[in-house]
Amino acid sequence: MKNQAAYLIDKQKLEIRDCPMPEVGPDDVLIEIKHVGICGSDVMFYVDPNVGGRFDTKLPVILGHESAGLVVEVGENVKTLKPGDRVAVEPGVPCGKCEYCLSGQYNLCRDVDFMACAPWHRAAFQRYISHPAAFCFKLPDNVSTIEGAMIEPLAVGLHAANRSRAHLGQTAVILGSGCIGLMTLLSVKAMGVSDVIITDVFDNRLEVAEKLGANHVINAANEDTVKRVLELTEGKGADIVYETAGSARTTEKTPDLVKAGGVIAVVGNVHDPVNYDFMTLNGKEVDVMTTFRYRNIYPMAINAISAGTINVKAVATNFMPFEKIGEAFDIALNQKQTALKVVVEF
Repeated sequence: MKNQAAYLIDKQKLEIRDCPMPEVGPDDVLIEIKHVGICGSDVMFYVDPNVGGRFDTKLPVILGHESAGLVVEVGENVKTLKPGDRVAVEPGVPCGKCEYCLSGQYNLCRDVDFMACAPWHRAAFQRYISHPAAFCFKLPDNVSTIEGAMIEPLAVGLHAANRSRAHLGQTAVILGSGCIGLMTLLSVKAMGVSDVIITDVFDNRLEVAEKLGANHVINAANEDTVKRVLELTEGKGADIVYETAGSARTTEKTPDLVKAGGVIAVVGNVHDPVNYDFMTLNGKEVDVMTTFRYRNIYPMAINAISAGTINVKAVATNFMPFEKIGEAFDIALNQKQTALKVVVEF
C-alpha cells in the first residue's frame, strides 16, 4: 500500500505528494478513503491559511474532514469493526476526561483533536488515514460512502434541530440555502417541522431547497425577507429561525423574523460584529442559542439515511477525482451558487 496526500503548500495551491502510511494504534483502524466532501472551512484555509490573522498556520498542511472509506486493518483492541467494513468517520476526537466529555458534551472539549485544523494532527485528503475505532461508524449495505462523507455536514443540521427542540407543527425560517442550510432543512423536516421557509440570493439554490421539501422560498436579493416571512406567518414570525449563512446582515434580521416565545439558532460562523436589536428580543422573550459542531449524532444520521428519511445524496452536486483536487477546490471557491457540495472521489 502506498499513501498520498494533498498538501496545501501556499494560498490556493495544493500539491499531491507521497507520504508515510499512518501508524495504527491498538484502538485504531486503518481506513482507505473513498469520498471526502469539501467543507466551507476547507475553502477558508485554502484561500487564506491564517484566516486574516486569526491563526498561525505552518504550511504545508492537509485539509479535509468530511470522509468515509473502507477499513483495511484494525488495532488489536478493536472488536466492533473488521477489514472490509465501510465506515463514516467522525472527525473530532475528544480527550474523554474533561468535564465536557464526562457530561456527554464532548463537542465542547477544549482538547479535541479535530481533523484539518490546529494542531493539524490528522486530515482526510489522503489515501489512507488512521482513526480511533470509537469514532468510525459502520455503514449499512444500502448507504454509500458518498452518503457516509455527507454525514458530517448533516450532523451539523441535526445538532441544530436538536438544540432548538424542533418538532411537529412548527414553522421554521432558514437563512441561507448552502450546504448547511440544506442539511438543516432536511433535519427539521425529518423531525416533523410542518412549514419551512428558506432564503438565499441564488435561485438555483432555492430550486434545490424546494426539491428537498421547503414549503416556501425567498430570494432575498429580490424580496424583503422580513415582510415576506410575516406575510407567510400571519404577522407572527417563525417558531424557530436558523441562521446558517454565517452573515452579520442576516443575523441582524433574526429578531424581526422570530415569533414571541420562539428560538433563534445561530448555526453559521458569523465572523463580523452584529448590530443586534435586543429590545425587540426582550419584548418577545426569545431564546437565542448558538451551535458548535455536534455530538452523539452519527448513529442517528446513519439510521435516518438508511431508512430513507433523509436524502443527503441530493446535496452532493459535483464530483472530482483526487488527482484533480485543485480543480475541485476552485469549483468550491468560485462556483458557490451552483456547487452546493463538491465531493472528491478516490
